[in-house]
Amino acid sequence: MLRIGSQQQNYIYHHPIIINNHRPLPRPLPNLLRPSSFPRISTYPPAGGGGGSPLRPTLSFSRPIFCSSLNTSNEVHIKSTMDRLADAARLMIVSDLDHTMVDHHDPENLSLLRFNALWEAKYRDNSLLVFSTGRSPTLYKELRKEKPMLTPDITIMSVGTEITYGNSMVPDYGWVEFLNQKWDRDIVTEETSKFPELTLQSDTEQRPHKVSFYVQKDKAQDVMKILAARLEERGLDVKIIYSGGMDLDILPQGAGKGQALAYLLKKFKAEGKLPNNTLACGDSGNDAELFSIPDVYGVMVSNAQEELLQWHAANAKDNDKVIHATERCAGGIIQAIGHFKLGPSVSPRDVSDLSDSKLGNFDLSYEVVKFNLLFERWRRAEVEKSEFYLANMKAVCCPSAVLVHPSGIEKPLCDCVNEFRTCYGDQQGKSYRVWVDQVLPTQVASDLWLVKYKKWELSGEKRRCCLTTVLLRSKDVSVPEGLTRLHVHQTWLDGAGPTDDSKWLF
Repeated sequence: MLRIGSQQQNYIYHHPIIINNHRPLPRPLPNLLRPSSFPRISTYPPAGGGGGSPLRPTLSFSRPIFCSSLNTSNEVHIKSTMDRLADAARLMIVSDLDHTMVDHHDPENLSLLRFNALWEAKYRDNSLLVFSTGRSPTLYKELRKEKPMLTPDITIMSVGTEITYGNSMVPDYGWVEFLNQKWDRDIVTEETSKFPELTLQSDTEQRPHKVSFYVQKDKAQDVMKILAARLEERGLDVKIIYSGGMDLDILPQGAGKGQALAYLLKKFKAEGKLPNNTLACGDSGNDAELFSIPDVYGVMVSNAQEELLQWHAANAKDNDKVIHATERCAGGIIQAIGHFKLGPSVSPRDVSDLSDSKLGNFDLSYEVVKFNLLFERWRRAEVEKSEFYLANMKAVCCPSAVLVHPSGIEKPLCDCVNEFRTCYGDQQGKSYRVWVDQVLPTQVASDLWLVKYKKWELSGEKRRCCLTTVLLRSKDVSVPEGLTRLHVHQTWLDGAGPTDDSKWLF
């Protein structure tokens, strides 16, 4: 069966031109985690593609989800990512990027920074963050350079055709093998070459399971109908997606954001680590698949596109697990966490008084986030220039504690605190932000803790990052009473060090 749908290349879903001779399955949706089958989900208006028609999902089940021949080394890397948590994730957030996690109308990136602080303070060490984007790996990496984004545990890219794990973005070959069924890129290339109306998009947008073209709007429908018939005759099972008045993508039928999420959930279930809760987040029609997965909470951010709202009204208005937030982008994600009572929903960036910033009432991840937030506010002159803050910082430093600066210079930690006094307000009125990523504390002995994280600074157009390791001791005090810093070591992240002599403090 061939289906033709629509999806905006710029991540805004438009109503498609569609050929479909199959009726949707009745509600409620079937269990997508059945061990013997895997869903195929397409989201589209009824045949004819009327401009005001609501989006409707059609599901069909076929083919086992797992393949027998998996690359052993690859599976080891994937397993290491999945085994980062000893138990099932407390929460797994699966979020679209453009206009959902990332607000392109917020030059200060405040909603994203609010989410970052909350995630690192309260969720990183026991939950999973998944980005699900239509961007290719190249465009995804470009976005990471432009915006203060966290590092996800899992990344889904290219309209659900690629799944990768961890910092190294190790591909999931099991997903690759699944998509290979009834897919032959050479045949797609051969057949599309017969259409002079089709112009290949840039090389970055050509992926193993995605072939992308430009086509004039007045020629698109005829091209799609003829191409669909030819590919079906050649034995392929694909989706042809036209959007934006010019973009045409060809994917395997089994590809998509919803199918990729269902695949991950089944994989975690097989490991005995199905997340306690999963929250899907989106803004456009191609995110509707995510909200069709059973037992998954969903949030449509306040700036959601009309086509997603139409789909919700037609298919999920009585589903109390899917809400339309009143806040934009990442702010709406935070709102959904609180609405569904999935965990803490107050970001440290929403706490105005950081006067308790010493390591007391102990939560190490939270304190790391608060300390670096205080650092930002101190340099922006958004807190009072008070000796109280400096006294608190000195109180949690061992007298013999040393900082190894990213330059390699060693300094007494207390001297670094004294230097902190001299930089008050040096970033006032400037676009200066600090955030931390991958805050992971570990108890290494009965009275010793090690915390590692990436500290990022953004000043104007300059971005710098250092890998930070802190050794702390709880000797003679209980953990809730706080820890003492024994040693701090910082090294520049590859490619993220300074290009000039600009100041870097601990």
